[in-house]
Amino acid sequence: MSDTSVDPEEVRHVADLARVDLDEDDVERFAEQFGDILAYFETLDEVPEVEAEPDLVNVMRSDEVGECLSQEEALANAPETEDGYFKGPNVS
Repeated sequence: MSDTSVDPEEVRHVADLARVDLDEDDVERFAEQFGDILAYFETLDEVPEVEAEPDLVNVMRSDEVGECLSQEEALANAPETEDGYFKGPNVS
């Protein structure tokens, strides 16, 4: 399907970077699949460019200073707190 060829050595290099062990059948199969993917990207060259610049509008609101919560109010609904801070689960 692909007229864009990918060197099997490139596939091995990408596999090494990703720390993936590939046997020779996988290398050949992925080389063909990578070639197909690159061929799809080449079809994007056929998409015509847009001539007009879009009208850009700033949709961001301006910052406004307002009242903030006290530490007690902020922690009021927290399932667990410790020494005035939110306490979350341990990550191992």
